[in-house]
Amino acid sequence: MAQATLVKRGAYHDSVALLTLARALRARSGVREAAVVMGTPANRDLLAQAGLLTEEAGTATPSDLVIVVEAETAAGARAAAAAAEPLLARTAPGGDGGGRPAPRTIAGAIRRMPEANLALISVPGAFAAAEARTALAAGLNVMLWSDNVSLRDEVALKRDALERGLLLMGPDCGTAYVADVALGFANAVPSGRVGIVAASGTGLQEVATLLAGHGHGLSHAIGVGGRDMGEEVGGLMTLAALDLLGDDAATELIVVIGKPPAPAIDRRIRDRLATIGKPAVVCLLGRDAAAGRDGAVTTVATLEDAALAADAVLAGAPWQPRLLSVADAAGRISDARRELAPGQSSVLGLYAGGTLAHESLLILEPLLGSVASNLTGREGRHWVIDLGADEFTVGRAHPMLDPTTRVEMIGRAGEQADLAVLLLDVVLGHGAAADPAGDIAPALEAARGAARARGRGLAIVASVVGTARDPQGLAAQVARLEAAGAWVLPSNAQAARAAAGIAGGEAILAALLPPGARG
Repeated sequence: MAQATLVKRGAYHDSVALLTLARALRARSGVREAAVVMGTPANRDLLAQAGLLTEEAGTATPSDLVIVVEAETAAGARAAAAAAEPLLARTAPGGDGGGRPAPRTIAGAIRRMPEANLALISVPGAFAAAEARTALAAGLNVMLWSDNVSLRDEVALKRDALERGLLLMGPDCGTAYVADVALGFANAVPSGRVGIVAASGTGLQEVATLLAGHGHGLSHAIGVGGRDMGEEVGGLMTLAALDLLGDDAATELIVVIGKPPAPAIDRRIRDRLATIGKPAVVCLLGRDAAAGRDGAVTTVATLEDAALAADAVLAGAPWQPRLLSVADAAGRISDARRELAPGQSSVLGLYAGGTLAHESLLILEPLLGSVASNLTGREGRHWVIDLGADEFTVGRAHPMLDPTTRVEMIGRAGEQADLAVLLLDVVLGHGAAADPAGDIAPALEAARGAARARGRGLAIVASVVGTARDPQGLAAQVARLEAAGAWVLPSNAQAARAAAGIAGGEAILAALLPPGARG
């Protein structure tokens, strides 16, 4: 094997462009691996771990673009590296259509578009707070897509925003809808009567797409970041967003989504909802979450139930929590169990969506026992991994864009002797990968094949967050997963319960289905 390196000084590109280029280089004949990253210390560490930190790459600074290609021959490596620059020019964002280059600073963008009132910031976390301050000072609301922003910076930015009468959504705000404008990882959903305040991204997407499936649209959806409801931040943006939805004539029902807040913050949220007076559904995913109703506020325990409860409230109909609604769920679970060998009883959840991973963990633990996770730091026989967590995204694209880490983990799953179920999410929408199901399907097929070769079965259980109008197409993505051997459930909560039924057996199945549904 031979390596070739190209370092472009002072040439910043976003992660999507870098991912696109890396994929194009890997597709070239004779290329074994290609790394396309900014030269941050974290990225240089990743190159070193992959055996790709050449002497020239080691000289790069965070402002430099680094391209390292490993190929079968030295000539092939050099040719691939040389092809990188024209490929990158093709993927780089253009100007305004009038021949002018795109602005490179917030000030330049404001001069170009003085009527703008919102900035979406997506730069490495080390630089994100400074850019957000600049935008707020210019009178812009901010959607802070970047993660790896310090808690101290988050609190300071949100206080600054509130003093200026602005929103600071995030950090790590993956999704938002402002009027009919979808921002970040956003699905194609209709406009409508429901306003959402959500911690981050995929929880909001799950509820929005399930609502769309019931014919409901969004007025606005405001992502506040996963730490906003914690004691340190104090729910600053959650409460501000509730006030905005309360004053919005188009919003008839409010949905609040997040993890359990600090008790004092929980009380403030519920008091604010009571003051607003509009019907509301609250889904704060925690171990002690229990369904109930207090005045106009309905509390639910899962994201699917949040959508179903909202649908019921809008229709003036009663609502009941849902467990497994798919036809012949008991038969499907029994069939999957028959393929397992003795000793296969564990679940591995590999998630692109952090909120979806958290929800699955909460569903699995009461049914199966302790679940190990990077979300909690606990140990257990079962695993749920949030691949979008900071430790996986420093220096690389989010797993909803780049499937590399998940594909690698799926590949190892087929070799795990006690693994019964591989549990997955697939998230569609604008900003997500062009074919997320297709990206992981070959690895799923290979993992099942590896398990069979060892005399074992391997159940694959999945859910897809999306709508028929999403660019990837919901039906096509479901079909691709099913062709790879996956059982696709209508929601993440149902997928987690089905996985528990396969891994846990009859006792678990009895807890999930009424006697008549078990045949």
